[in-house]
Amino acid sequence: MGNKLNVVVLCLCLWTLLFSLVSCAPNEGLRRIGLKKNKLEPKNLLGSKGCESSWSSIRNYASKNILGGAGEADVVALKNYLDAQYYGEISIGTPPQTFTVIFDTGSSNTWVPSVKCYFSLACLVHAKYKSSQSSTYKPNGTHAAIQYGTGAVSGFFSYDNVKVGDVVVKDVEFIEATREPGLTFVAAKFDGLLGLGFQEISVGNAVPIWYKMVKQGLVKDPVFSFWLNRNPNEEQGGELVFGGVDPAHFKGEHTYVPVTRKGYWQFAMGDVLIDGKPTGYCANDCSAIADSGTSLLAGPTTVITMINQAIGASGVYSQECRTVVDQYGHSILQLLVAEAQPKKVCSQIGLCTFDGTQGISMGIQSVVEQTDRISSGGHQDATCFVCEMAVVWMQNQLKQNQTEERIINYADSLCDKMPNPLGQSSVDCAKISSMPKVSFTIGGKKFDLAPEEYILKVGEGAAAQCISGFTALDVPPPRGPLWIPGDIFMGRYHTVFDYGKLRVGFAEAA
Repeated sequence: MGNKLNVVVLCLCLWTLLFSLVSCAPNEGLRRIGLKKNKLEPKNLLGSKGCESSWSSIRNYASKNILGGAGEADVVALKNYLDAQYYGEISIGTPPQTFTVIFDTGSSNTWVPSVKCYFSLACLVHAKYKSSQSSTYKPNGTHAAIQYGTGAVSGFFSYDNVKVGDVVVKDVEFIEATREPGLTFVAAKFDGLLGLGFQEISVGNAVPIWYKMVKQGLVKDPVFSFWLNRNPNEEQGGELVFGGVDPAHFKGEHTYVPVTRKGYWQFAMGDVLIDGKPTGYCANDCSAIADSGTSLLAGPTTVITMINQAIGASGVYSQECRTVVDQYGHSILQLLVAEAQPKKVCSQIGLCTFDGTQGISMGIQSVVEQTDRISSGGHQDATCFVCEMAVVWMQNQLKQNQTEERIINYADSLCDKMPNPLGQSSVDCAKISSMPKVSFTIGGKKFDLAPEEYILKVGEGAAAQCISGFTALDVPPPRGPLWIPGDIFMGRYHTVFDYGKLRVGFAEAA
């Protein structure tokens, strides 16, 4: 994610990165970066991209099969780790120095470790850029720092040529990381990140490498697209195509929605449905961002809890939640029946200070900060936060004409399903086939996720564990509520990022 929202998002994924790279020769103008798949073991459930990012026999396609322009397309073959990480190779300098990076549509800077990184353990175990060995290096020296939810990098800007796929992008402004404190990046096998977001969220206002590719005429059309292979039986992990889309990787037509706010690839999303029934939470639209750097699917705690309850996931038990439902559930229902404004219900019963928005009015905060605030930052904040969720749950049930007893029992049961924002919500692997589909409305069309697509299976046989792919993230207005359909969603739906027309498109992946 970019610098304005990195603190919110970068703790979402549950995995470590253990990569092995496969290169693929270009074919008729196409440049492909291949992805590999590995089996996920319970011991590997740690973190990535500052605890969150996600990143073969390769089929060859002639350039005429790439839609989007008469010019050549640059195809980067991606590697896939556990359906949670998609990554590939780039090289910097002359002669080229090779690095493994995450191609991240949720951030806009490119960074790799510097040979001048002396005191960070992460730098010792990753490839490091050596400017003295590149004839195309140009100094900059401006300080740069990026703060993630559970990690940070800092260093300075430099210029050099960067090879992506088969094209060489000249004079790219990138960050030489001289500090990667903590353990976040130590376990990761990727070296750095290549951001594909907009310049509006670029640290130091550095020009993103994608802008340079377009300006230097390296791609005919200002479009790039992701195909993320979710088939565990295939080695090829996916492809990132610069300059167009590969028709072999999708079915039917793409549904396009306009970018509503430049920075992230942000768009308006309609309601969320569970087993075909609308939750009503996004009935008037919510904001969402298509993010290849997020492994899971993130959304507001209120709805994520409802989803995890519906699929039978076990999260974190919350006594605070039970207390609110038991003591104030009847009062909440009375106010809702009396058609009180839902956002003011919790303040009217004295659990929130500022018209029912105290629990989400603290500014954009990381999941870590939200958890700390609830667990140790004050009883009133925690109570208000839970009350606001209970109002949404009960309002949803009222619309279904449920009785008061059923509504209270439903809200009480959701307390047991409240997900741990930094942890896992597990499900019974034997019940996957009976779980409901979860759907997201984009551009007036429903995009379904089947249980097999939103559940991540860890291990094999009797030792297998199954993890919910839905994770909680609360971003307040005006930017939020914010949904992040990450790799779980992008794996099911081929995604086009149209820079020229400022739109995002989704079609069923092939």
